[in-house]
Amino acid sequence: MAESESRLLMLIDDEPAQSRLITALAAREGWRTLVVEDSETAIAMLGTRQGMQCSAIILDQWVPGDDACTLIEELKARRPAMPILMLTTSASPLLAVEAMRSGATDYLIKPVSPDRLMQALRSSTKQEAPKDELQPLTEKMNTVLDFDAMIGNAPEFRSALAKAAKAARGHGPVLIEGESGTGKEMLLRAMHGASPRAKAPMRLINVRSVAANSIESVLFGHEQNAFPGAFDRQIGALQQCDGGTLILDEIDRLDADLQAKLAETMSSGIVRPIGAKHGFKIDVRLLCASNLPLTDLIDEKNNIGHFHPDLLDEISQTKISLPPLRDRQGDITALSRHFLARFGDQPGMVQKSISDGALTLLAAYDWPGNVRQLQAVLFRAAVFCDKETLTAESFPQLSEILGELDDAINPLQEGVGVMLYTPDGNLRPLEEIEADVIRLAIGHYRGRMTEVARRLGIGRSTLYRKLGDLGIGDAA
Repeated sequence: MAESESRLLMLIDDEPAQSRLITALAAREGWRTLVVEDSETAIAMLGTRQGMQCSAIILDQWVPGDDACTLIEELKARRPAMPILMLTTSASPLLAVEAMRSGATDYLIKPVSPDRLMQALRSSTKQEAPKDELQPLTEKMNTVLDFDAMIGNAPEFRSALAKAAKAARGHGPVLIEGESGTGKEMLLRAMHGASPRAKAPMRLINVRSVAANSIESVLFGHEQNAFPGAFDRQIGALQQCDGGTLILDEIDRLDADLQAKLAETMSSGIVRPIGAKHGFKIDVRLLCASNLPLTDLIDEKNNIGHFHPDLLDEISQTKISLPPLRDRQGDITALSRHFLARFGDQPGMVQKSISDGALTLLAAYDWPGNVRQLQAVLFRAAVFCDKETLTAESFPQLSEILGELDDAINPLQEGVGVMLYTPDGNLRPLEEIEADVIRLAIGHYRGRMTEVARRLGIGRSTLYRKLGDLGIGDAA
């Protein structure tokens, strides 16, 4: 606790309401906040005894004085190791790119949620965390939310997508399980977009980001004066999404009592707001995600543990598991090229290619943050790379962790995703090698089958016949 109490946050912001909010949020995690209102005061404060105790800086894009990026450069020049987070109202990546090139560690889009603010502070100041290159980005890059944007050919991943695409056409509940960063939220949004309720009301709630004493009211609503502070009647998300879809992310963090109440609501189809004398009939499709396997959270002996078995029965009519990236390393090449192509279309960015040596380096890492971490690492590399091609040198911290790998590694040995030899040193069957080459080509040319066939030197009909014979999918 002593370490927590010693942390001092400098907030450079001239908006009193926002300063009070961030000060209160940071205090929950043991941060003391030093508020300064302009750039000149911030620079001067760094040289004081109190300023030397600062562990992080948050600055608003519209802070009076210097341009925000100029101020970041000045602050980094004086305190190179200081994590700097920028608050912005712009969802465009252009400002994020400029801020990161100036030295910002991360950026947050206003209005900032408590969960994202704490996540950004923890990530940027965690002492045992790897260097900046491998840090996650708090804000998510805008992406196309459909099944075509789900890149990968690993059998377990393609099976999960096929199951999700089939379930999307129905009206029943769906549970997606998988580690953080595997793409659960993206898949749930894609399912909603492909569902019969796509044009009906939809709301996504991350249970972790809502205060424990507020989540019941957020979900079920409340009547006026139902509890101290309930000055007005509030309609809950379940009623708001009547006829549509409610997405609950990290449902494993829901309080046990609320799990039982939600199970009863989904079973009966009647929601009762807090303090209401009667309930309301609803028709809501519930799509849920969990970072943990929910069956492991149920105590069979007592029939109830951390997760309520009745709620699990209600939400898992269809259950889908997304594999971690370390179990689908063959997809890293296609994912990397896909992300770089998307980054190149953003304002302030240019199209970048990636070398075989860099791909080999990326494939050697186990990616504890999964696809989201890979995306963040590639984004940072693309921001800071002055060349047209990312090489192994574009990922210095990753090279340091894994050991230096030669960019000119023998392609006959590694094949950048195509292995020629079995572990005992014998050649793999030709059919397996051919299947891997086709998968690689589909990923490289992002599913453009005419181009895949042309580059492989075969006809399009021959390509589809081989896809069927080899039992592989045709989507990258």
